[in-house]
Amino acid sequence: MARNGLVIGKFYPPHRGHKYLIDTAQGQVEHLVVLVCDDPRQSIPATLRAEWLREIHPGADVQVIPDTVADDDSPGWADYTRRWLGYSPDVVFTSEDYGVAYAHYLGCEHVSVDRERRHVPISGTAIRANPLAHWDYLEPCVRAYFAKRICVLGAESTGTTTMAQALAEHYQTVWVPEYGRDYWVERVLYASDHTWQTSEFVHIATRQCQMEDEAARQCNRLLMCDTDAFATSVWHERYLGQRSPEVEAVAATREYALTLLTDVDIPFVQDGTRDGEYIRHGMHRRFEERLAEAGRPYILLSGSHAARLEKATAAIDALLTAE
Repeated sequence: MARNGLVIGKFYPPHRGHKYLIDTAQGQVEHLVVLVCDDPRQSIPATLRAEWLREIHPGADVQVIPDTVADDDSPGWADYTRRWLGYSPDVVFTSEDYGVAYAHYLGCEHVSVDRERRHVPISGTAIRANPLAHWDYLEPCVRAYFAKRICVLGAESTGTTTMAQALAEHYQTVWVPEYGRDYWVERVLYASDHTWQTSEFVHIATRQCQMEDEAARQCNRLLMCDTDAFATSVWHERYLGQRSPEVEAVAATREYALTLLTDVDIPFVQDGTRDGEYIRHGMHRRFEERLAEAGRPYILLSGSHAARLEKATAAIDALLTAE
């Protein structure tokens, strides 16, 4: 078994072909370095691609190297690699034509792995063109990045949970429940002091985002979200009488492919934890105002559940077709 091995590439993004390459290399060397080439023009940061590779291959030494040499300059890359590592590896593993010349100038052995893409017939170019069409070639951490996130927002008792669940069932995927509701129920049941604090809303917004990111790893291309951190910021305004820069900063980190706003044209149901119907229309108007202020387009779902579901699925289908 060779001592030091090397795999180098863009991994833009990492896919199962890369996994096969790196797994093969790890099985043949004592120590494997994986160099991720960093070109600032690429839309997925190299640091994130490296983070994914460390998760997928915990035994590999994953490093980010600035992409400053022309792709076809094998002597240049060999010299650059040697200076970066401080040594020449014993063996280079590639699945590209450049591998033979690159290894020659490094003065090491070359192992070609699945050059014809027979074992794993995929490429980074194909995935970038349509990641949802090549979903099965992505690992969970990469899937979470490419998943289309659909957010369902609305005032109390307007059917957000019902819609998120129905959409998840329709598209055979998973949905993210509203953490704030569970938090509130526990608070009402067990807390003697019901005075809200901004720190609680920051916690709720942060945990909602964490739950969303966890579920995105398990979703089937689409992730249905029953509320989001943006909604938490609106509820902060409702309960504390002012907006929270801290909560809104958490919300600002999120992006959704589609936002669905549930209307207040269905009967209000009091389950013992809700504020009441008297604030529902005002909260709905505030959601509309805040969405407009944020420049966040949305689709209003009105009418019966069947009518709402039909409108929502039509919008999502159009989104998928555009992809």
